[in-house]
Amino acid sequence: MTSDYRVKLAVELETAAQLRASQFIVPQRPWLDLYGINVRPVAPFGSASSKQFVDPALLHRVLPDELLFEIFSRMTPYAMGRAACVCRKWRYTIRNPVFWRNACLKAWQIYGVVENYKVLQLKYDGSWRKMWLLRPRIRTDGIYVSRNTYIRAGVAEWKITNPVHIVCYYRYMRFYPSGRFLYKNSSHKVKDVAKYLNFRASRADCVFRGNYTLSEDKVEAALLYPGMCPTVLRFRLRLRGTTQGANNRMDLLALLTSGVNDNEVNGPDEDVLGVVERWEEDETHNPDVPAISHKRGLTSFVFVPFEEVETSVLNLPVDKMDYYVPG
Repeated sequence: MTSDYRVKLAVELETAAQLRASQFIVPQRPWLDLYGINVRPVAPFGSASSKQFVDPALLHRVLPDELLFEIFSRMTPYAMGRAACVCRKWRYTIRNPVFWRNACLKAWQIYGVVENYKVLQLKYDGSWRKMWLLRPRIRTDGIYVSRNTYIRAGVAEWKITNPVHIVCYYRYMRFYPSGRFLYKNSSHKVKDVAKYLNFRASRADCVFRGNYTLSEDKVEAALLYPGMCPTVLRFRLRLRGTTQGANNRMDLLALLTSGVNDNEVNGPDEDVLGVVERWEEDETHNPDVPAISHKRGLTSFVFVPFEEVETSVLNLPVDKMDYYVPG
């Protein structure tokens, strides 16, 4: 009996020694057991992997990929950019070139489908998403606003004080993909003007229509002021952005007014830009309306999306923001 106990004890001691030695040879790494369970990469869109994966997110298990694809196809590009930050699966899905192709063809529809495909292959390596981020474009999902201020001397009271007033007014421009735009010069805030800055606006709203062209980052725009002496207002702008793909700033390079003859333009709905596109800065076709290059009120335009017109800082009164730096 004693001999059996000694043999059994010797075997147990040898087994324990082997376990202690194995701890030094193969160190324990319990975090390796987490790989593939709690942290599992999502296969990119179009992956050839045949391994079946059950997504732990309840939304992805309930919502099929076809319906998710349909939802993304109805979103604006900037909304898709925000949705791509939600999770890895959405980011990979949104990189599908179909979404960006539709957005690019809509944004530059005035150039035609064939010309857009040529630009895609020559400058952006066939990537629609790269084209959307790097190619300058005018945004149509909001309003470009230029806030201008100047100081005007008031009427002296009793020859004691000389009041000074800060006058604030805005230039509003809303662009459309078809090459048309709307313009309004007003002292009202953004949240008040955005309601009627559309083609259904009446004459009392003083919203004028015009045409524009985009060449690289340069914008040429013109509209007609109707009246006894028709006057053409011409804009020369440069498009830029505070971040890549933002296109949320437009520098006003020149603001010109000149006269036209009655037989040159039939009405405000005619393509005025095609008439005055080759004119010089000091050229006018009506001696009663001289050509003027304006030097004031040339503050850069800031883009305000429609969902931010109520909360934009441009709605602040002059006593809270006497001067605004577009950046």
